[in-house]
Amino acid sequence: MGDKDTEITVDSISENMTVEKVPDDKDTGIIVDSISLTLGGNHILKDVSLKVEKGAIVGLQGRNGSGKTMLMKCICGFVRPQKGRIFVSGQEIFKDTDFPRETGIIIETPGFIPYYSGYRNLKILAGISDRVSREKIEETMRTVGLDPSLKRHIKTYSLGMRQRLGIAQAIMEDPSVLILDEPFNGLDEDGVTAMRDVLLGMRDKGTSILIASHNADDLKILCSEVRHMHGGVLD
Repeated sequence: MGDKDTEITVDSISENMTVEKVPDDKDTGIIVDSISLTLGGNHILKDVSLKVEKGAIVGLQGRNGSGKTMLMKCICGFVRPQKGRIFVSGQEIFKDTDFPRETGIIIETPGFIPYYSGYRNLKILAGISDRVSREKIEETMRTVGLDPSLKRHIKTYSLGMRQRLGIAQAIMEDPSVLILDEPFNGLDEDGVTAMRDVLLGMRDKGTSILIASHNADDLKILCSEVRHMHGGVLD
């Protein structure tokens, strides 16, 4: 019959096609696989890999500008790296979803509506997913040391009170993953101790937590693993 049929084999297919390998441990809270990010000609993240298991707290330590916050922004889907892959709760960010579900976040200074009370701010945020009851909001506020009946506007809150409210918004939906950038800023010693207990309690319930802090004591007490970052490189 003219031309001889070409035999198609698995080997011949593999020569012409690259199959993306999905991490076997997709149930892990966070997987960062060799991501790199360049902005304005500056290398912000350089081949960064990281894993946060279910029910573990992993710490990031490094100076300002070392890349910690940018790494967290990439994990949250706020900034897209040019190279590498990110998985949160089994979903690939920028492919399966643009934002990780079931994730509580504090990155930089939490933003709230200044002329509303703390409770009203949380109620508005809870209304986005419509999964949190009034009772749960009130319970969470008390957990972080805030009075849900307080009518004061956010603009009159101290830095510590704002930070407590930021933690409340991050945890009120009982997320499976927490990403916290300097969550203890502005808290007094009692506040720090109380918030550590909150995070340890969530860890014990299976929450995967990634936390950045300048305070080595925070990381020593909370974390099963601490990674150091400098110049966009994670050791």
